[in-house]
Amino acid sequence: MWTNFNDVCRHAVEILILAVIIYFALRIVRGTRGWPVVIGFFVILLAVVAATTILDLKVLQWLLGSASVFIVFGALVIFQPELRRMLAELGNLPLFATAHEQRESIEIVIQTCERLADVKIGALIAIEQSIQLQEAVESGIKVDCEVTAEMLETIFFPNNAIHDGGVIIKGDRIAYAACIFPLTQRSDLNKSLGTRHRAAIGLSEETDALIVVVSEESGMLSYAHKGQLVRGVTPEELRAFLTSIILRPAKTHNFVRWVRSQFSEKNQPSGPAVITKHEPRPAGKPNPK
Repeated sequence: MWTNFNDVCRHAVEILILAVIIYFALRIVRGTRGWPVVIGFFVILLAVVAATTILDLKVLQWLLGSASVFIVFGALVIFQPELRRMLAELGNLPLFATAHEQRESIEIVIQTCERLADVKIGALIAIEQSIQLQEAVESGIKVDCEVTAEMLETIFFPNNAIHDGGVIIKGDRIAYAACIFPLTQRSDLNKSLGTRHRAAIGLSEETDALIVVVSEESGMLSYAHKGQLVRGVTPEELRAFLTSIILRPAKTHNFVRWVRSQFSEKNQPSGPAVITKHEPRPAGKPNPK
C-alpha cells in the first residue's frame, strides 16, 4: 500500500512539472512570431497521432517515436529568441550601478523625447536590459559616448548622416546609432502604423529592451515592451513606465520578482499589440484675416 502511495505521488509530481513547463512555454511564445508555428505544428501533430492510432499505422508510430528528439531540437531552434529572453530575465542584473545613475538616464531620455516631440523630429531609442541588442540589429554605427540630451538630439537631427534608424543605450552610454531594428511580422496591425513603431514592436518581441518612439508626423510619444506598443503617452506616463522597469530591486530579489511576474498579467501583456492612450491634438485652423 505504501508503494502504491509513493507511485501516486511520483506521478502527481511528474504531471505537475509537465503542466508548469507547458504553461510557461505557452506564455513565452504567445503573441510572438513563433506563435502561428506552434498552432500549426500542434494541429498537424494531433492529426497524425489520431490517424496512426485509429488506423493502427505501425510505421508512422515508430517514426513519431524516433523523431521526438528532432522535434525538441527544432523547437529549440525556432524559439531560441524567446528562450534566451526567458533565461536572461531569470538571471538578469540591474541595468545601472546605482539608483541615481538610473534616474539620470531616465530623465535624459524623457527630456530628449519632449524636445524632439515639440519640433516633430522622429526618434527611436532602445534601452538595453539583460539581452545584448547588437545580436538583434542588422547594422549600426558604433558611437560609445555618454548619454546626454544634446548628443541624442544631434543624432536624430534630420540633416545628420546617422539620423535614420535607432539608437542603442547601454547603461549610461550611447553604444550604437543608425541601427536597423527587426520589423514585427504581426498581421493585426493598422496599416497606418509607421516603420519606427513596427521596428519598436519587432525588437521588443525578440528582446527585453525598452523602446521609446517619437513620431515624426504627430510628435506622439510611445513605448514598446514585450511585444506591445503603447502610443500617445505623456512624459509623466513614460517616466512612470521606465522607472517601474529599470529601477529594479536588488539581485537577491530578482528570482522571486521574475517568478511572480510570470503569473502577473500586467507583466505579460495579453491584449492588443497597440494601445493608444491619447490621440494627437488636431492642428489648429489659422484665424481668417
